[in-house]
Amino acid sequence: MRTSTRFGLALSFGFLISAAAATSPPAPKLNVLFIAVDDLTAALGCYGYPQVQTPNMDRLAARGVRFDRAYCQYPLCNPSRTSLLSGLRPDTTHIYNNSIQLRTVFPDAITLPQLFRNHDYYVARVGKLYHYGVPGQIGTSGLDDPPSWQEVVNPRGRDKDDEADVINFTPQRGLGSALAWMEAKGTDEEQTDGKVAIEAIRLLEAHQAKPFFIAAGFYRPHVPDIATKKYFDLYPLEKITLPVEPAGHVTNVPPVALTSKQPGYGVEEEKLRQFKRAYLASISFVDAQIGKLLDALDRLGLADNTVVVLFGDHGWLLGEHGQWQKMLLFEESARAPLIIALPNAKRKGVCPRPVEFLDIYPTLAELCGLEVPATVEGKSLWPLLKNPQAKWSKPALTQVQHASPNGPVSGYSVRTEQWRYTEWDGGKLGAELYDHKNDPHEWRNLGNDSQYAKRILELKKLLPPPPPKPARQAKRAATR
Repeated sequence: MRTSTRFGLALSFGFLISAAAATSPPAPKLNVLFIAVDDLTAALGCYGYPQVQTPNMDRLAARGVRFDRAYCQYPLCNPSRTSLLSGLRPDTTHIYNNSIQLRTVFPDAITLPQLFRNHDYYVARVGKLYHYGVPGQIGTSGLDDPPSWQEVVNPRGRDKDDEADVINFTPQRGLGSALAWMEAKGTDEEQTDGKVAIEAIRLLEAHQAKPFFIAAGFYRPHVPDIATKKYFDLYPLEKITLPVEPAGHVTNVPPVALTSKQPGYGVEEEKLRQFKRAYLASISFVDAQIGKLLDALDRLGLADNTVVVLFGDHGWLLGEHGQWQKMLLFEESARAPLIIALPNAKRKGVCPRPVEFLDIYPTLAELCGLEVPATVEGKSLWPLLKNPQAKWSKPALTQVQHASPNGPVSGYSVRTEQWRYTEWDGGKLGAELYDHKNDPHEWRNLGNDSQYAKRILELKKLLPPPPPKPARQAKRAATR
């Protein structure tokens, strides 16, 4: 990073004094509170969904920059989290499923938390940051990366112990990929995510005197969706609705683009509404736990020198296009929440530019004055934190692999401010083009419309070339 860039950053925060006072003590380092929420779609109050009650994520957004168009690199937990935490694209890591650990491919990688650890930060995680299966691996470290952390906590709550009471509307699917839910018994503090909040606050209290990078990984609203009764009460079942879409609009979508050929897995509408209610209740439950972390920052006086980052690892569909869950290249799956709040609300607003989760790594490094490894493929969001309306020319790329009779098929999708363009198997199995200015729900595929041929050629140039297949071809992932 250039010295001038660091100097400008520190000036803007008020942490660097005049060069004439060179004998003064050095400016304190910024802390980082890094909050990951599993399978969190952008259906939050602060993202324009007032029926979803998320007062704590909303207040974080109000004091920071809410990125309205933030996109994961792969809409599945392990590839997405590996990409974000390593700063590498899935085609660089060749991690396309939930079974490969980063260091089996890149043993010498310097991950985002490891970078902070290498610079004398206290670095710890509570809960799920790297991938491990929910609910099967709750209470374990799963595919965690030991070099990233000095301390780890793997909570296990009553929700895991009471798992036999979970209702599964899709019994042909395991709980980690099912439309499954439960109204939890006991208090918030007894649940796994309640314990995440408790343990993360304990670490904040214990390590507040030294610069820290503390990561809190929440497990819900990942299925099975579990929350205590008071959060279900926020969403009366009679007010839960499913998407109303143009009849037959998916007939213009390449078949390979869909993960479920039968809308809603064939589950009846009443049960789909019950499940959606549980998903929303889980969001509000997690929101309450996040509120405890934000309250702790204020109580401990840490909000004045802590960067708070909150993100969902990828989006999630709730019946749009007849689809549920993730592993799709529609907007609802590729897009996820991203909020970055700087100390003392120095920079705040809503950013409409397309950004990538890859960009989080270099952003935090630049904010904290750390040198970004040359391998990192993202771009710092600092210009957009200074001015959320600043010009930004970099598009956002998301990819996925789907099964086909001839083996895994890659889909690549590029998102600009107005357009989403998607190709399957380099276009051999079809393409999709959506005009978000006039079709924000992606109901009209323009991929075969000749009048958009020039636009398609322009967007096609933004897609990467198909990568060579690695020597050890990853098997297609199950959704969990």
